[in-house]
Amino acid sequence: MADPLVSPQWLAAHLRSGILVLDIRSAVDGGGAAAYEAAHVPGAVHTDYVKDGWRATKGMATGLLPERDRLSDLFARCGITPASHVVIVGAGTSAGDFSAAARVYWTLKIAGHHELSVLNGGMAAWQEAGLPVESGRNAPAPTSPYPVSLVAGLRSDLSAVERAVKNGDATLLDTRSTSYFEGREKSPQAKRAGRLPEAVHLDHALSFDPASKRLKPVPELEQLYALPDQPVVSYCNTGHQAATSWFILSEVLRRPGVSLYDGSMSEWTEDEARPVEVG
Repeated sequence: MADPLVSPQWLAAHLRSGILVLDIRSAVDGGGAAAYEAAHVPGAVHTDYVKDGWRATKGMATGLLPERDRLSDLFARCGITPASHVVIVGAGTSAGDFSAAARVYWTLKIAGHHELSVLNGGMAAWQEAGLPVESGRNAPAPTSPYPVSLVAGLRSDLSAVERAVKNGDATLLDTRSTSYFEGREKSPQAKRAGRLPEAVHLDHALSFDPASKRLKPVPELEQLYALPDQPVVSYCNTGHQAATSWFILSEVLRRPGVSLYDGSMSEWTEDEARPVEVG
């Protein structure tokens, strides 16, 4: 199995070894297609995380896992086959940008893809290391629709979260900023301010070192994520920021029983009967 985080030097040494470099920069983070076409890792193909269908909308929920056939077509458009070792390259500019890379990683993994990595530090780290870049646009290699086989246990849907709230048998990890957790601020995608009942709080941005533009070292992450010994459901407003905490717990710290609630508060607050807490 691939390491979940790889360095620019590792990627440079393995570019000719069947690696598929997936540049996910969007206009929101990193300049999108224009930035990709100006400079990217040699051989990289581009997919826009925001525009290309990596997350689906249903009602107020804007960050849901797409349907199986849409995932299959999306992966094929990127040239991904089951044999590909996909290395996901974000802009490397912010905690939110890392969340995009983590969310793409989660989407591929839940679809049954095995060989996955995120470039630690993204495109910024690649360029800071003085490694070669190319310009223009690479067309993905033609491939058949990807044989998606959804992996159980990586996603908590609405019914699973309702059970967790009722039974108290999982740690509900709110990864948003304090103002959202306490209900002093509300996402436009949510109908009500607040959090899941009995949720614990850990802002995903605390995992990110703004100076290095990378995740903090593993010993610091282990201290930060010292959570109770039970399953963990990571959530936020739209299932974006929560992907960082899922990635750290599941992939970096190798903790079992960690899932992502992709509907998050945008879905939860649609029904007035579902409880929220504030304060």
